[in-house]
Order: sequence, then C-alpha cells, then structure tokens
Amino acid sequence: MKNTLTRTDYNLPGQTKVYHGKVRDVYTIGNDLLIMIATDRISAFDVVLPQGIPYKGQVLNQIAAKFLDATADIVPNWKIASPDPMVTVGLRCEPYKVEMVIRGYLTGSAWREYKAGARTLCGIPLPEGMKENQQFPVPLITPTTKADEGHDENISKEEIIARGLAGKEEYEQLEQYTLALFRRGTEIAAQKGLILVDTKYEFGEKDGKIYLIDEIHTPDSSRYFYSDEYPERFKNGEEQKQLSKEFVRKWLMENGFQGKNGQQVPEMTEDYCSSVSERYIELYENITGELFAKADISNVEERIRKNILDYLINLK
Repeated sequence: MKNTLTRTDYNLPGQTKVYHGKVRDVYTIGNDLLIMIATDRISAFDVVLPQGIPYKGQVLNQIAAKFLDATADIVPNWKIASPDPMVTVGLRCEPYKVEMVIRGYLTGSAWREYKAGARTLCGIPLPEGMKENQQFPVPLITPTTKADEGHDENISKEEIIARGLAGKEEYEQLEQYTLALFRRGTEIAAQKGLILVDTKYEFGEKDGKIYLIDEIHTPDSSRYFYSDEYPERFKNGEEQKQLSKEFVRKWLMENGFQGKNGQQVPEMTEDYCSSVSERYIELYENITGELFAKADISNVEERIRKNILDYLINLK
C-alpha cells in the first residue's frame, strides 16, 4: 500500500540493538532507553499479513499513549515521551515471558475452544450452557506464554510459578495490576458507550520494580462491543458489532486462512485495506472521544527519522 510504513531500518545515535516484531520495530538506545515504532503492519493468527494498513500505526500508538497516561496512577509504566504520532520512547525493562490476558465475556478464541468442547481455560473451570458473548460473573485472567516465534499458548497460574516465569508474589501482583487496569479501561469505555470485552497487558521489571510495558487498550490488544446494542444482539443470538481486530480474523477465516501450513493469505486489495483503516480510525474516535487527525504520510519514514533524531538531540 502506498504511504504505509511496513518496515524501518534506521541507524540511530547510541543504538545498541534493533528488534523487528510482528507489528513494532524496537530500537534500544544505550542500555536504558527504547524507541518503539508502531508500524502499519497487521498480523493475525501469528502471521504478518502482506499489506500494511494506512494510519494503523498512528492509531495504535496514540491510543496506547493516552491509556498509559490515564492509568499511570495504578501502575508505573515504561512511557517517557511520544515524539512522533507513531513513536513512543520509554524505559527498557526486562519483560515477563507471559501476557496477562483478561476476559469479561466468552468470545473470540475462548468461545471457539468452548464450542469445541473445552470446559477449562488456563486451569479455570467453565460452566455448561454458556453462549457466545455471554458475560462472565467476574472477569477471568487467562495468561498466555510470550513466544518469541510461533503461537502463544494458554498457561495456568500454577504453571507460570512452577516454570519460574514469575515468582508467586510477583505473579499475584501482576494479577492485581491486571484487574485494576481492566476496571479502569472498563470505566473509560463505558463513558464512551463501549464495553471493554477482553484485553491483554504486558509487564516488565526494572531495578526491582514492576512496570506496565508495550501497548494498552488498542484494537490489536483488546476487543470492544457497543454497549447500547449488546443486550438485544445477545438475546437474539446475533453477532455483536465490535471494534477490534476480530473482523480481520473473521475475514481471513471466511477466505480459508487460519495461519496453518499450506494456507494462503487471501488477496488484500486496496479497497479492503482502506476499509480496515477506517475501522481502526472508528475505534480511535469512539474510545478517545476525539476526532482522529491524520498525520502527514507523504514521506512517513523520513518524518519519523527526523522526529526521533530531534528528540535524541534534545536529550543531551
């Protein structure tokens, strides 16, 4: 896609390392600073899709920045500054090798497993007779492993502690932070007429202190329903209108792709990519209550380079 940022290859002052993730490119400056660039790449089923989505990186970065600021009283986070619409600069922490997934409703991959007969999720028993998109009595924390490559896998609290991925007290603190962050996200979403359905949080450690890292409450890490339509649609067994990346996964499944060997990603036309971009912008405007201001993308790679360099120069 024209004017989308799908890869960066900068050589920044003081750079000691670069990591190209599924969606983000992360540059380490010295020992203590990270520069995280939210690209326009999009992934599903742990596969990076072949086309970028216009403005997706800006949407993700700006939503994450807003929610990091709005939850800093709950848990310290890694963010220091956002010198470009697609860039966050922050503290380098040692990440925990687990993602703290929290679910308020039975949907997505959890529903697919339940429908196939599973009655436990990360060691948590689930009752019989639940329906798709039904609210849990209390939110469930269902962690996954944080895989460097391939698929993340569900894991129980007991396994996390037994495998040394986090100590018992550490893990219980991660759970407390996860519940508190989800409550705050739920409250903010409700003010905008949305339901925060499920999300994931990542944490790291620095100097003996736990920090919230990476993104938070974005459409890549979270799922939202429209609260005014939820009760009627649930009662009638209708699909929920949602703001998340799930619509991309459904489109892929409808076109015969779930990331399995031998499957081909369906053609992502310019019209399709534009429609995905519009959905991302829709989420931004709904969850923030602000109009989305499109940044200049005539030369997005150079714009980002200049803004990062200006920031680093001013640090000295």
